[in-house]
Amino acid sequence: MAEPAATGPALVLVVGDVMTDIIVRPEGPLVVGSDRRAAIRSRPGGSGANQAVWLAAFGLEVRFAARVGAADRDSFAARFERLGVEAVFTADRELPSGTLVTILDPDGERSFLTDRGANAALCEADLSGELLDEVALLVVSGYCFFEPGPRKAVMGLIAAARARRIAVAVDPASVGFLEEIGPANFLAWTAGANSIFANQSEAMTLTGAAGLDAQVRALGRHYGRVIVKCGAAGAVLGGRAGIALRLPAPVVEVIDSTGAGDAFAAGFIAADLAGEGEEQSLMRGIAAGTDAVRRLGGQPPAPRLPS
Repeated sequence: MAEPAATGPALVLVVGDVMTDIIVRPEGPLVVGSDRRAAIRSRPGGSGANQAVWLAAFGLEVRFAARVGAADRDSFAARFERLGVEAVFTADRELPSGTLVTILDPDGERSFLTDRGANAALCEADLSGELLDEVALLVVSGYCFFEPGPRKAVMGLIAAARARRIAVAVDPASVGFLEEIGPANFLAWTAGANSIFANQSEAMTLTGAAGLDAQVRALGRHYGRVIVKCGAAGAVLGGRAGIALRLPAPVVEVIDSTGAGDAFAAGFIAADLAGEGEEQSLMRGIAAGTDAVRRLGGQPPAPRLPS
């Protein structure tokens, strides 16, 4: 990835979804056709939004580009600004902001119901080249590739970033959507990115390989560096030659795994841009993901001061 500017924290541009997360934690199995008591909470979310907030929490300067419903634009932007994120939001006057319903299993695993709303209308006019000014790293959520309009817009921005020698990182985001659009297409659209942050299911879907080392090797043919998040088993880092580094994760009680991958990526990126090396970056990523699963929701509760 690119080196941070010598005068201060690196500036990271994040492009991705803004969602309202409705988190449902049933007391037991769902009863078809009847009631089940549940804890239901509404929180800010979205993969891009989560990444932006976590990156700011780790002391980086963050610019976040997205599209939201016109009724929410000012309040959403104000919230992100309070969390240390420069919000560059386009107001959509026809579509509402996106909404995600997350149903939590007792072990903290999640199932999603997604209405992308205004996120699905992200277009080239929303992603001008000026967004890349002073940027050290462009982070793109995989959700941007699953519909033609946003895909065209982010691919144009990625091309502009490469022309300016700005590093690019991608996150596949969703196995369901990867299967829908075709793994080979996603690989073709994102090939050449400096880094990919995938979980094990995404790595298997993208490569068709059964073993983790084989998955890393296969992804390494498309990306400069491969980071695979393995949940309770920790994470690995490698490339064309396979796994080069493997670190475990601590055993903790999982409350909600929503946003854990976004937190992981932010922790890794913060350490990487600070020049801390790959092992320390992987450790920081695992620590951030571990922190995220111990609380409800996909974002830190308040901005943190840089260490």
